[in-house]
This record gives sequence, C-alpha cells and structure tokens, in this order.
Amino acid sequence: MKVKSSIIQNKFIRVQTLNYGASLFEIYHKKKKINLVLNLGSKENYRYKHPSVGSTCGRYAGRISNSKFKIANKKFILSSNEGKNILHGGKVGFSYYPWKKLNQTKDKIIYQLHSRDNDQGFPGNLTVGCTYQIRNKYLIIKYEYKSDKCTHVNLTNHSYWNLEKNKKKLIYNHDLKLNSHKYLQINKYLIPTGVFKKVKNSIYDFLSFENIGKKLNYFKKKKLNAKFKGFDTTFVIKKNSRNFVGSLKNNKSNIEVNFFSNLPGVQLYSAQNLKYKKKLFPYQGICLETQYFPDTPNKKNFPSTLIKPNKKYTCFTKIKIT
Repeated sequence: MKVKSSIIQNKFIRVQTLNYGASLFEIYHKKKKINLVLNLGSKENYRYKHPSVGSTCGRYAGRISNSKFKIANKKFILSSNEGKNILHGGKVGFSYYPWKKLNQTKDKIIYQLHSRDNDQGFPGNLTVGCTYQIRNKYLIIKYEYKSDKCTHVNLTNHSYWNLEKNKKKLIYNHDLKLNSHKYLQINKYLIPTGVFKKVKNSIYDFLSFENIGKKLNYFKKKKLNAKFKGFDTTFVIKKNSRNFVGSLKNNKSNIEVNFFSNLPGVQLYSAQNLKYKKKLFPYQGICLETQYFPDTPNKKNFPSTLIKPNKKYTCFTKIKIT
C-alpha cells in the first residue's frame, strides 16, 4: 500500500500525518516556523522497520516480560522482539501497519485499524480508531478501541520532540517538568519490578523545570551500557482536575509544549539508543509517551489494561503548543 499523507491546519499549527502507523510526520509551529518532531525524512521510509518515529504503538506500548500473560488462567505467548520480552506490540506492531483513513475534515483526521485475533499472539479481533484534531493551539490525540474477546491494550503516540530549529542539535538545552512524585523501578531488562519509587532527591525529580542536559550528564558519568545512559522510565502521573502531565520547553526557540492526558503514566525516553540511517542519532529527540504502565498484564498492583469483550474504551492526550 502507498504511503499517504494528510494535513490539517489553523493559524497556529500545521499537522501532517501518515497512514503508516497512523504517524505524526510534522507538527509545525507557524509563528516560529519550526517543525517540533523528528521524522524519517522520506515518507517511503515509514513502510519499513524503524524506531516507531511519530507512530501509534500497539497493541501494547512498552514492554511485557517474557512475552506472555494469562487471562482467566489461559496463557498467551506473544511475539518477542527484544530478547525474551516484547516491546511496542511485537515484531509487527501497529507502527508498521497501514491504517485506513476513515474521514478528514478541516480540523480532524480519523484512522482505523483492524487487528485480527492472535495478531502477535494477542487474543481478540481488535478495532482501533486514532483521531488527530487541532483546536486553537491544541493538538488532541484520541484512541478508541474494542475487542470481541478479553485482551490487553495499551496505546501511545511515539513522537520524538525537538523544539530546536536545527534538528541536528540535541536535546541538552531542553527543560522538562513532570507532574509526578513517583516512578517505576526497573530491572536490567527495563521491565518494572512492581515497586514504586519516590522521585524526591533523585535524578528522577522533575517536579520543577529541570535541564535535560544536566540530568543526562549524571548517566554519562556512570559506567553504564548504552541503553541505560539516559531515561527509559515510567513516571506515575499525580491525578489532577486538569489532567496535567508535564511541560517541555526550549529557551532558545522560546517554545513550550504542555501535555494533558487521562492515562496514568508517561514514559520518558531520552533517545539514547535512537539510530536511523544517517538521519537520526542518540539524544536527538525526547519522547513523552502517555500510556498505561509497562508489564501491567503481569503486575496485579498496576492499573489494569484488560478490556472486556464488545465494550468501547477511549483515552486521550492533549498537547498545547505555545
């Protein structure tokens, strides 16, 4: 299938999406004349394997340990793609599928994907809708999903943000604030242990704006292997009436991006392992993936990702661009 792009815009922002992976290709700040997210360059590149740049990750965003879980004592074996674990839905996750564009209006694009029973080992025929909508300075991402069997679903958008005009500049001069007092402890395979840790007086404290470059220097000073030289961390969002998740800003471009979501967590990934041809490099972008927690199907103390048959579920993320 061809790669097809769609554009919605208003006087503040222009958003370009692609059918492959229901991906965000461009979020263009009109006043500053800056695209705020990384992309793969040629749109044809989205037809092939890539590090989920701008894409919708599913069926299950994040990791599931040992690529398996049980539902009502029935074991399901999933398609492992990171050692013995599964990441972002398996070998052929939602990032790599062409989605069907159902509808487009002046301010809205709606994509849909049908994932068959046993796709990557997951039970249930699952239908997923992904809506991108712009409203003034907001980009709204909404997911709707329904299955004919009990199954686990966790969806997120995997955009790499870089608020610099020159995208070859890395994320060191970005500042980040997160509405989170706790994060999930992980093991050497980046799988949550089930333990919630307090951010206070730790490298994970982003309760006030913190410079990302200074934080990353902490990891670089330690003798760690490449995948640990940065953040790949789930932060627990403190519930609040505004659904506020966090803010990313760059003082040079004077752009700030604020995130709001009804999901319980945000995955902060500082792109320490990002590599794509000769275009994308480590630390070139930062991901703020609003989502449920990784490995929830195997962790009873996490907010559940189990969905019941023939019931519609929704989640949203609103992104204010100023």
